[in-house]
Amino acid sequence: MIFTIVNALSIKCLTGNRGNSYMNLPLGTIRETKPLVHHMTNWVTIYDCANMTRAFGALPVMAHAPQEAADMTGIASALVLNIGTLTEELIDAMLISAKAANEKNIPVVLDAVGVGATKFRDEMAAKILDSARIDVIKGNYSEIAKLAGENAQTRGVEATSIDADPKQVAKDFAGSRSCVVVMTGAEDIISDGKRTYVVKNGHESMGLIVGTGCMAASVIGTFAAVDTDYCNAAKDALCYFGIAGELAAEKSEGPGTFKMYFYDEVFNLSDEKARSMINVEEC
Repeated sequence: MIFTIVNALSIKCLTGNRGNSYMNLPLGTIRETKPLVHHMTNWVTIYDCANMTRAFGALPVMAHAPQEAADMTGIASALVLNIGTLTEELIDAMLISAKAANEKNIPVVLDAVGVGATKFRDEMAAKILDSARIDVIKGNYSEIAKLAGENAQTRGVEATSIDADPKQVAKDFAGSRSCVVVMTGAEDIISDGKRTYVVKNGHESMGLIVGTGCMAASVIGTFAAVDTDYCNAAKDALCYFGIAGELAAEKSEGPGTFKMYFYDEVFNLSDEKARSMINVEEC
């Protein structure tokens, strides 16, 4: 059983939860309905994000031109925004797409890549958040802490330390923005301001290849396309993603073979297999 304890200083997680009833059956739904996920993402990882989305069973599209941004979002089931290689023109296109997504009432996921590294990046992330409804804000610990106004630094796109309890940061920031906040790291934290989960699935090999953070945002968008409870969707997405990483690490000999097996394990994953391997706590 999971008990919830919240005090003024911190949020504490109690009983672990491997192989329990938290998991619904989202993968079957994704593969049956094949939702279209519109990405406006960065050029370093765009290929991997498309392939990961497809391996889970959804349909990726990467359309960045402002002239077609609204139209493409209009036929999509979710929108993923990633500011990894941002330009002013890309931000303008993102705002067009985000507003179109809001009008259609489909989920918008913002991956705040590199926030805290430069003033321009911080300003553009704030502009997106202030100009449209963002349903899921995702980043590593320092990126989210910076957005939340905490003392944090980001080195390039890598997280450093933060001077706060990350679970409390996620909970408070989610409550203040009325959205879901996802902090990715060795343990992933997901909160909607009321519920807070810690996902412990995953493997250190996932950090040896470029793009797993960006791929995680794509997976969240994919799961949110079929589950309107975006906190639950983000939790499930990171559990499935992490489980595939664990399975791939058992076979791989380095980052090259890990990446190959990672895609294969996602493709061959099932709801039944995931249910037996889920490792998540509620706080």
